[in-house]
Amino acid sequence: MKSTAIWLGLAALAGVMAAFSPANAQDKSILVQSTTSTANSGLYDYLLPAFEKASGIKVNVVAVGTGQAIKNAQNCDADVLLVHAKASEEKFVAEGYGVKRFDLMYNDFVIVGPAADPAGVSGSNDAMTALAKIAEAKALFASRGDDSGTNKKEIALWNAAGIDPSESSGDWYRSTGSGMGATLNAGVGMGAYVLTDRATWISFVNKGDFTIAVEGDKALFNQYGVILVNPDKCPSVKVAEGQAFIDWLLSNEGQDAIGSYKINGQPLFFPSADRAQMKAG
Repeated sequence: MKSTAIWLGLAALAGVMAAFSPANAQDKSILVQSTTSTANSGLYDYLLPAFEKASGIKVNVVAVGTGQAIKNAQNCDADVLLVHAKASEEKFVAEGYGVKRFDLMYNDFVIVGPAADPAGVSGSNDAMTALAKIAEAKALFASRGDDSGTNKKEIALWNAAGIDPSESSGDWYRSTGSGMGATLNAGVGMGAYVLTDRATWISFVNKGDFTIAVEGDKALFNQYGVILVNPDKCPSVKVAEGQAFIDWLLSNEGQDAIGSYKINGQPLFFPSADRAQMKAG
């Protein structure tokens, strides 16, 4: 009995010591709900090792459409939200789910299509006119249809063009319900035009004979923001670690890292942290 008690005591002591071991003390991590575009582009593979080395904080990324990322964060399944639908992000903060939104970086959207260019839009810098021509020609168009930031932008552009493509769903307008990479694969496979963020397009390898058909319209601007999930709504939020990640992204080091990420010499994102906004926060 005495030896058993001693063994149990030693086991308990070992458990306590393990709980406070240096390995566990350094086991810091955060969960970031983000977009498929930032993941598909390879940006996180480029950025995160530098942050993790500097901070000792492991960053786990869930890459989904912006709409789903916001829902996940509202369900407290995130410490940080990093997406690209500014109106939805501001609503997220206004409803108390986020602490503060910061501009982080930007690029733009482009419409890509096959070399045959059945709608005759290649070389255009007018997105709405190009979409109208695509609809008039009933040329195939592949939409993400997943409530992502890209899908939100696409729908806004159709609305601005005065067209409801859902009326032609299943005909020339095809919804994939998938992420950006999968939708590009589907578009290339069926010879359909696709609205995509430029970063994913640059990093996309299965281009076939597709090229950028429409670019340069101010309406195609694509802004990304970053937000700490509000611990008042979600007590599980790792505030210190999440804020450390945000602060690093907005710092000179983080912004320089974003700007230096290139594929074949082409930058995929452009840093846009607002220093005045940061000081005001």
